[in-house]
Amino acid sequence: MGKIRVLVIDDSALIRKILTEVLSSSPDIEVVGAAADPLIAREMIKQLNPDVLTLDIEMPHMDGITFLSNLMRLRPTPVVMISTLTEHGAEATLNALALGAVDFIAKPRVDVVNTLNEYAEEIISKVISAAQAKVGNLYNRAVKPPKTQPVAATVSDVSEKHSVDVILKAAPIKNHISPTNKIIALGASTGGTEAIKAVVKGFPADTPPILITQHLPAAFSDSFVRHIDLATAMSACIPKDGQQVEPGNIYLSPGDKHMLVIREGGKYFIQLNDGLPVNRHKPAVDVLFRSVSQCAGANAIAVLLTGMGADGAMGMKEMHDAGAKTVIQDEQSSVVWGMPGAAFKLGCTDYVVSLDEVANKVLSLVKSGGIGKAS
Repeated sequence: MGKIRVLVIDDSALIRKILTEVLSSSPDIEVVGAAADPLIAREMIKQLNPDVLTLDIEMPHMDGITFLSNLMRLRPTPVVMISTLTEHGAEATLNALALGAVDFIAKPRVDVVNTLNEYAEEIISKVISAAQAKVGNLYNRAVKPPKTQPVAATVSDVSEKHSVDVILKAAPIKNHISPTNKIIALGASTGGTEAIKAVVKGFPADTPPILITQHLPAAFSDSFVRHIDLATAMSACIPKDGQQVEPGNIYLSPGDKHMLVIREGGKYFIQLNDGLPVNRHKPAVDVLFRSVSQCAGANAIAVLLTGMGADGAMGMKEMHDAGAKTVIQDEQSSVVWGMPGAAFKLGCTDYVVSLDEVANKVLSLVKSGGIGKAS
């Protein structure tokens, strides 16, 4: 297979230069061109036939959202959005993901040069992942986004790589778990914002509590939890440290902290942790899953949806070993089958289902007593 051909689209000459240098440093990528606005890009796409686009949201002549919408309708192509770390940027980026963009790179409002160079490895991996993504799985679900102002964002992942042990040591599950205290833990990354919305819309208001870790920067958390809340009969929130976990509620990890669950008696409580990143992510799915394995054991269900990398795979194995039921999204319906695929390779997945079947499978496990029994 040849190099991945990338076209950079950004009205900032500095950003075009930095992204070109960063991406060209990879032996797997060739930057075939750079365009200052969508009108120029449109002609370059026809001439150069790139495999992946990086696309700025705010540009002259035509904004990135409008360009993306036209592109996905006429010539679906993997796109990585360039976003800013603001609420306006967050909403615009989530709308872009709903329209079919594969992923995004968050840029700060200050010190752009050093920040983008610092996250070179992540930028390269996102572009390589986008080249392998199933764009149709996103575009076929795309809906016209509401008219909102764009938001700013920053890079969600960090370069350090630590194991989950830096946050929570491995330990046996607690005894005497009440069979009525059921809990669902869900993790996702690339393609996950739309996948999560597709899953939660199938849950009724009386569903056991759901804890979600999605790889997103902190500036995006509030916007994304609003999207989740609108998509489901349950109530979605970003929890506070020490908040009790209750049925009918969805708890989304804040973008700058790990989310864990602890148990006191027969009740679960949220614990937020501002420690080191795990698997280069903060929040990390492995942290959530390990905490649930220790405090809920066989009373839990673990779900892994589309995502790049392997975060959550080892945590799912720990949950499975503790007696929890495990569900992963299948490869065919995933944008990127990295995280669920890694769990599958570990042999810790009880059910492999399409995205459209995830909610029903989880509900069937809850209603049939598939959780809450000793393994």
